[in-house]
Amino acid sequence: MRVIVFVKATADSEAGAMPSTELIEAMTKYNEELAAAGIMKGGEGLHPSSRGKRIAFDGAERKVIDGPFGQVDELVAGFWIWEVKDMDEAVAWAKRCPNPMPGPSELEIRPVFEAEDFGEAMTPELIEREERLRQQLEA
Repeated sequence: MRVIVFVKATADSEAGAMPSTELIEAMTKYNEELAAAGIMKGGEGLHPSSRGKRIAFDGAERKVIDGPFGQVDELVAGFWIWEVKDMDEAVAWAKRCPNPMPGPSELEIRPVFEAEDFGEAMTPELIEREERLRQQLEA
């Protein structure tokens, strides 16, 4: 099972506050443990939303919205992609994470859709194309 683990933004992360050397060391050690266990497939920290853009869709219309974006507690400051046995394993690993922010913070874990989740809408041809794409991305 693949999951994405979001590091939720805080006022500090949205203000562009950089982590301390100690926090970088702790997070690097944690990432090394995740990688050694075969759990971590990717992950990065994100710049504040003030440096981002959103694209709003309405039919064929596209609208570009400049950051910063709304509620800080609804934003993402970083992410991991993990391969785990189940949600319980993801929660166990997340509980081992150093606090990713100087003050109170949260992680959010969400399952990633797999081909079988789409039922009959995912035809054998589409499954094959998705698999080729995944192999291309891993190369």
